[in-house]
Amino acid sequence: MTKLSKQTASAQPESFEAASAELEKIVAAMEAGQMSLEASLSAYQRGAELIKYCQGKLQDAQQQVRVLESGMLKNLSKSDSDEQ
Repeated sequence: MTKLSKQTASAQPESFEAASAELEKIVAAMEAGQMSLEASLSAYQRGAELIKYCQGKLQDAQQQVRVLESGMLKNLSKSDSDEQ
């Protein structure tokens, strides 16, 4: 990995999109097969951290959607009963 990659190896990504982009770069670099064993292990570890971060963000988004949907369903139910 480059010096920049090593410096950001444990840094929290700025966003889901940033984590996804970094993960794509890691995958491309590993697939190129030009990394040393040590660099590959570090890249794998960083990739695992990024995947965990992305999964957490996706779970948070899913929870927010559930909350929004339940609120919308309640509102729709109220307006439906008001019309009758």
